[in-house]
Amino acid sequence: MFWSKRRRGGGRGTTDRHALLPIPLTGGVLSGQVRDTAGAPLPGSAVTVLDAADREIVRVEADPYGQFTSALMPGRYRVRAEAGGYRAETESVEVQWGTHSEMGSFGLTEDPELRPPRPGIYVIDPDHSSVRFVARHIGMSKVYGRFNRFSGQLRITEPFEESSVDVVIESASVDTNVEARDTHLRSADFLDVERFPELRFASVRVVQHGGNHWTVDGDLTLHGLTSDVALDTTFLGNAEWNGERIGAVATTSLHREHFTLNWQQTIAKGLPVVGSTIDITLDVQAVRQ
Repeated sequence: MFWSKRRRGGGRGTTDRHALLPIPLTGGVLSGQVRDTAGAPLPGSAVTVLDAADREIVRVEADPYGQFTSALMPGRYRVRAEAGGYRAETESVEVQWGTHSEMGSFGLTEDPELRPPRPGIYVIDPDHSSVRFVARHIGMSKVYGRFNRFSGQLRITEPFEESSVDVVIESASVDTNVEARDTHLRSADFLDVERFPELRFASVRVVQHGGNHWTVDGDLTLHGLTSDVALDTTFLGNAEWNGERIGAVATTSLHREHFTLNWQQTIAKGLPVVGSTIDITLDVQAVRQ
């Protein structure tokens, strides 16, 4: 907990010196908790402290219990709590020298615009979507790439948990903006596009975690092998533009060895030229049919 079991007094602005953070000699400590309207904590919520001039002083992330704490100089502040899929809430607080200012709970309400989209078939718009990846080179810089040709659809159902996602990617469309490297990636050392022209992802279940956060579990077929993959997904909402559109960003990390992409060279001290972990981001816009 952020406060002592022997907390003195009630409400906000106690002089409790047993908070998780030591109270600094020149300031005070602020703490609180972020919950939803049902009282459940919202871990990972962003809590921003702004001064009288609306300048950001500090930004912290709520812990697994939705709690946050920060040491601050004395003064009046506005504290804004935000969580994906919920409306932000802002409250004012005064931090005094030598005190622990306890804000209590922020109760965030769901944002109706970020609820799951209405049932239907949504086809991915490749002109406004991307499939990108990042790999580490010799343990130093990152190499960024993408696949230029892909297609897919999202089937949204009621109940939402029975929705599904299917994506097909042309392996030969890999593009890192360096032709020699792209040729190598298309070769039998890596993607072997002659034998395996497509990468395929098919979901097996969709889990909504509250707000606009989903997990899409599914099977990825790459290089002739199929392995389970979990996509950490953030729903971005709906919009009307040349049709009814939805947007989402999904991320995951793959280990090349799981798909027998085992080509490797090492340099001094055994440092690999290409890292084994590949970070994937799908930035998707889809149109309802």
